[in-house]
Amino acid sequence: MSEATVLIVDDEADVRGLLREILTRAGYEVLEAADGQEGLRTFYAERPDLVVLDVSMPVMDGWDTLERIRELSEVPVIMLTARGEELQRVRGLAAGADDYVTKPFGRQELVARVQALLRRAARGGAEESDRYTDALLTVDVAQRLVTYAGRSVDLTPLEFGLLLTLVRHPRQVLSREQLLELVWRDPFAVSPEQVKLYVSYLRRKLDPEAPDSVPIETVRGFGYRYRPPSG
Repeated sequence: MSEATVLIVDDEADVRGLLREILTRAGYEVLEAADGQEGLRTFYAERPDLVVLDVSMPVMDGWDTLERIRELSEVPVIMLTARGEELQRVRGLAAGADDYVTKPFGRQELVARVQALLRRAARGGAEESDRYTDALLTVDVAQRLVTYAGRSVDLTPLEFGLLLTLVRHPRQVLSREQLLELVWRDPFAVSPEQVKLYVSYLRRKLDPEAPDSVPIETVRGFGYRYRPPSG
């Protein structure tokens, strides 16, 4: 458990420094980000085991950051705030946070909460995304293998990431902006038209003879979704 990685997202450098000291002494590897956008980039790149997330930040606040994290992952998240009102706690937990710590916080309490969440996550053993299978498609994440209608499909890393993101959110419409964030990991570096282009590539790779039959649907004006076949 002490080898776990914790991402701290807080705009106050002194708070990040204190958290880093506490968690490093407890044996954790610590990553830092000064705002929500930087936090998301670090999260997507490093895949930490737990996130300590401040509520009040410029650029992108903790609520928006938590929402983006929950679109992709069930990683444990502790919300951190100077406000201790019950409504703030209720909002955080309802939005998908796992725990809530109010500043100023006790060192031992913080470490205990981190340990408890990591133990719970370990017991859950959430490897649910290591393999996806339906009547047409199989995606083996560990081996980076894809089969469609019994045929092996060779995908580029970007195509594989796009497919994996879609099948991890079955029947859910993902906007082009969400896909840029989740797959390209930077919604500002690439044109949204790239998403349309790569969806087209992916359909043709999965079924060169009938790409329009691939169950990746275009939801006009909204985005794309993967609808698993029923049979």
